[in-house]
Amino acid sequence: MNAIDKVQSSDINLGLVLETLAASRDLPLVFRYEGRPVKPGYHVTEVKAGQFSALDCGANPEAWAEIFVQLWDIEKGNRTYMLAGKFAAIIRKVSEHVQLDGSAKLTFEVSDGVQPMRLYCASTPVISDGALYVELVPRAASCKPRDRWLAEQAQVAACCGSAAAAKCCG
Repeated sequence: MNAIDKVQSSDINLGLVLETLAASRDLPLVFRYEGRPVKPGYHVTEVKAGQFSALDCGANPEAWAEIFVQLWDIEKGNRTYMLAGKFAAIIRKVSEHVQLDGSAKLTFEVSDGVQPMRLYCASTPVISDGALYVELVPRAASCKPRDRWLAEQAQVAACCGSAAAAKCCG
């Protein structure tokens, strides 16, 4: 598996994040990117939802929903990390004004206010050392026809390597 394939497998959706946050409301929520955690004073500056229509490089029409969460990675006084419940409350507040699809792809936009904003996908949140950690991985460009082909190959390999091989590979 190459680096691009690893990034693709890291994508999670908003629904999964909110489900995990609900079970860990009182834990500090720490996002990690580029090998380090965001600063304790990080700020959610914007949450936006988009519906996209496109034509991929194989001339296949594509459509998807995506939610962008913008994080400002700053140090701010003696602040501690935001609790998971507060982050969930921010998302709920946004959902009162903006239609948020729980199955939408989730993208994080992160900047420290000096460096340009960068796009990240998120891994499943994990509890460690009394906090809820979300690893952010740079979102790489990809080729959707190639991604579909790889997914089909993985499905065939999983099926052909199992007891059900005679059913799906025969």
